[in-house]
Amino acid sequence: MRASELDPAQFEDIRPYRDDEARAVLDRLIADPEMSHAAAHFLVPKLAKLEGPIAWLVRQFLRFEFRRAKNIRGVQEVVAKYMDLVLRRTTSEFTISGLDTLPRDRACLFVSNHRDIAMDPALAILSMFKEGHETSRIAIGDNLLTKQFATDIMKLNKSFVVKRNAGSRREKLQAATQLSNYIYHSVVNDNEHVWIAQRSGRAKDGLDRTNPALAAMFAMTKDKETPFADFWRKLHIVPLSISYEWDPCDAKKAKQLYFEEHKEYRKGKHEDLGAIAKGITGFKGHVHTAFGTPIEGDFNDATSLAEEIDRQVIGNYVLHPTNLIAYQMLYGEAPQLPVGYPAKPWHPDEHADTRAKFIERMDNIDERWRDKAIQGYANPVVSRLAYEN
Repeated sequence: MRASELDPAQFEDIRPYRDDEARAVLDRLIADPEMSHAAAHFLVPKLAKLEGPIAWLVRQFLRFEFRRAKNIRGVQEVVAKYMDLVLRRTTSEFTISGLDTLPRDRACLFVSNHRDIAMDPALAILSMFKEGHETSRIAIGDNLLTKQFATDIMKLNKSFVVKRNAGSRREKLQAATQLSNYIYHSVVNDNEHVWIAQRSGRAKDGLDRTNPALAAMFAMTKDKETPFADFWRKLHIVPLSISYEWDPCDAKKAKQLYFEEHKEYRKGKHEDLGAIAKGITGFKGHVHTAFGTPIEGDFNDATSLAEEIDRQVIGNYVLHPTNLIAYQMLYGEAPQLPVGYPAKPWHPDEHADTRAKFIERMDNIDERWRDKAIQGYANPVVSRLAYEN
């Protein structure tokens, strides 16, 4: 079967919710006690311990807020309002670049670095929403779908499922083929944007690298006659860089890396949901989303395509003072790279307060994995230097 003849029925078990399903799912979601509990902790954290009466009030509030939401766009209009609230509470600044140069008449496949489970795609969608672009479908791992209310929230926000827990080799191949077909069908046939992380799992070490297997997965839909370079152009691949001045999960990531290194780490059943909550509510400082340019060159294999994605992700990544401070702590001297957006020259003396906060933050991390946390902040500088030399 040619890519243009893909049958949408094959995507039933992974697709997002449709407009005609939105209202019924919303009603189920609002009635879910776990959803009310989670919403209470976000909306009224000081009163959330009064679970009975507060949960009832939260349900009534959610019913009122979503009363006019009849389709996915209606849901996202309400969600955007609360994402703005998240940004006001947890960021000092949110900036966007690159969207103004992207065409509005065709869909793109956004391949993004991955630092935060929920905030990365949420910020990409919010950026597009704010600048009048259609929002994207989002690839999420089935490891995040451990609770029904989380599944409903994600699939109401145009998320589709990546089957990471496929068992046998044959099942893995089937899952990868289905995913490849769905991405192609979304971008080319449905003209819907798609967001996907450049590799499975977050870059806990701060090194943003595209897994060539991801690029190879994209091409599983390609027929034998179409050259690779022509196929990539059909997908309109746009690299995306998201940078955080402060990482709310820095200590947890460093701890996980430490115990993985010592072969002592086991992830808890709902651990990812805890990381989602921490990433949403924790302070992030200046956050920037940088949309790259569509990949148009003659990249004739998955490795060369992955390298081009990396070049743009690393080149467009906005460095923050925390990155240069961490690099200096580890290597003795920070290079003269620009920081912030719009970019400004790096002058260490201008960031004494940030340096003091960074040192205090690192001092509060267990000394066994403290250097891994510092390295996570320094590695974007390491990557930039490697690509510029």
